[in-house]
Amino acid sequence: MSSTHFGYQTVDEREKASHVRGVFDSVASKYDVMNDLMSMGMHRAWKAYTVAVANLKAGDRVLDIAGGTGDLSRAFAKKVGETGMVVHTDINEAMLRQGRNRLLDEGLILPTNLCDAEKLPYKAGSFDLVSVAFGLRNMTHKDVALAEMCRVLRPGGRLLVLEFSKVAAPLQKPYDWYSFKVLPKLGQMIAGDAESYRYLAESIRMHPGQQELKAMMKTAGFGHVDVHNLSAGVVALHVGIKC
Repeated sequence: MSSTHFGYQTVDEREKASHVRGVFDSVASKYDVMNDLMSMGMHRAWKAYTVAVANLKAGDRVLDIAGGTGDLSRAFAKKVGETGMVVHTDINEAMLRQGRNRLLDEGLILPTNLCDAEKLPYKAGSFDLVSVAFGLRNMTHKDVALAEMCRVLRPGGRLLVLEFSKVAAPLQKPYDWYSFKVLPKLGQMIAGDAESYRYLAESIRMHPGQQELKAMMKTAGFGHVDVHNLSAGVVALHVGIKC
C-alpha cells in the first residue's frame, strides 16, 4: 500500500482524492466569499496578474484545470474571443457546478468537463495554454499531472501554475499565526467548516516550494520555467514552456 499526505495526515494514496473531494464538497457554496475574506481580496490581483502573463490572443485554445468557480475561465474567454476556446474543468462536481452556473448566469457558455488532471481526456498538442490555479497542491501524483499538462500542450505552448508557495522568512511567523489561528475560525463562521480550512493551511505547507516545483516542471517536459513570486511568496506563478 502506497501512502501520501492529506494535510499533515498520512493516508492511503487511493483515498486522497475522496478526502479532497469531501473538503470541496463542503466549501463549494461559500468558496468565493471565503476567497475574498481569507486573502483580503488579493486573490483577484493574483488571478489578474496570471491573465496578464497568459497574454492570450483571439483564437487561442485554453484548458483551465481545477477551474472551480470559473474566475480564470471567464477572463480567458474574453481574451480568446469567439474564434478561441476555453475548456473549464475540475475533478470536483460541486465546484464545477458552481462555476458552470455562475458562468451561465453571466451569459457565458463554455465546454465544462468533470475530469482528473492525472488522466486528461484530450489529445496530445490540443491546447496553446494550460492553467491550474490553487489546484496542484491537492493532486495525489503531481508529477503525473504535470506530465499530462505537458502532453496536451502544443510545442511551445505554456503552462501557468498559480499556487500558494513558500513565504519570505521574515513573514513566516505571522503567516503561520494567521493560517492556523484565524483561517479555521473564519471557515467555521462563514462556511460552518473549520476542518477544511485547517487542511488548506496544512496542504500549503506540504506543497513543493518555488524551486522544487520548478524542477518538477522541467522533469515533466518544460524546457524553460519562470517563477513569479507574488505577495512575498505567499503565492507563486510558475510559467513553463513546452519543449
